[in-house]
Amino acid sequence: MTKRKALLADPIPTYELYGEDDPSGSRFWVHCETIPARSALHHWEIGLHRHERYFQILLVTGGSGDAVFEGEVVRFEPLSIVTVPPAVGHGFRFSPDIDGYVFTFLSSRLPVRPGEPNAMGRFLAEPRITRLMPQEPDGDLVVAHLLRVAAEWQGRLTGRTVLMETGLAAALALTARLAAQDRMELEGVDDNDRRLEAFSSLLQREVRNHRPASFYADALGITSTHLNRVLKAKTGLGTQELIARRLIEETQRELLFTPGSIKEVAFRLGFSDPAYFSRFFTRQTGMTPAAWRAQEQTRLGSREESL
Repeated sequence: MTKRKALLADPIPTYELYGEDDPSGSRFWVHCETIPARSALHHWEIGLHRHERYFQILLVTGGSGDAVFEGEVVRFEPLSIVTVPPAVGHGFRFSPDIDGYVFTFLSSRLPVRPGEPNAMGRFLAEPRITRLMPQEPDGDLVVAHLLRVAAEWQGRLTGRTVLMETGLAAALALTARLAAQDRMELEGVDDNDRRLEAFSSLLQREVRNHRPASFYADALGITSTHLNRVLKAKTGLGTQELIARRLIEETQRELLFTPGSIKEVAFRLGFSDPAYFSRFFTRQTGMTPAAWRAQEQTRLGSREESL
C-alpha cells in the first residue's frame, strides 16, 4: 500500500450518492451497490467529493486502484476494506477489472461515534485502507458479514434492517481490530489505554442504567478520582461529561429512529421522570427533545424504509 500527495483544486462537492443531486436521494439509511455499477459510468474514476452525514465502506474483492483522501493518494488491492467517515473529501481511480461492493449508510447507525475515546472511535474517525490477509479468520468474517449485508439489501426480506445494521457493525469492529494490531505491536498500549477501552465498553452497555461514576471506577479497580484523571488526560473530558455525552447520543438515536412519544423515549432510556429527561436533554443540546426530533426529521427527509 503506497501513499503520495495529490493536488487539491476546486472546492469539494457534497453528494448523498456520487453524481446525484436529487434531494430524494437522501431518503435512505443504507444503500448498497457493486463498485463497477457506478464507477463504470464515470470511466472508472470517482472525482473528489464528500458525504455530509454518511459513512462508506468499500469491499474490494478484485482489481485494484487508488483512493484519494483529500491530499493523499493510497494504493489498494484485493482483499481490502476502505472506510471513509462523513465530511472527508475522497475519490477513487479504479482498474477496469475492479470488483466488490460499496455500502453507504447514515453515520448515526454506526455502533460507535467517530472520534469517541476508544480504539474503534479512533478507527472510524479517519479514512483508512485495511488489507485482509489470506487465511485470516477475522478477515474472512469481515467479508462474510459484508456479503450478507449485500444479500439482505437485495433480498428485502423481513428483518433485513436488523441484519444489515448488525452485519455492518460486526464488519467494522473486526476491521478496526485488524487495523489496530500492527499499531499496538509498534507503539504498545499502556495501562490507561486499557482503562479507557474498558470504560468505553462498559459505558456502552450500562448507559441506560444511569450508573454513577463510582460504578465504573469500581469495575476498573481504581478510585473515582483516578478514573476522572485518566479520562481527562486521554480525552479532555471527565467521567460525568463522558457519561452525559454518551447518554445524549443514545437519546438522539432513539428520537430519530424509533417511534413513540417523548415520554416513551424517556422511559426506554431509563428516565423515570419525563420532565427531568426533557430538562437534561435541553441543558445538554440547547433544544427540547421534540424540537430536536422535528428538526432532524425534516433535515434527513422521510425515514420510511419500505421493509
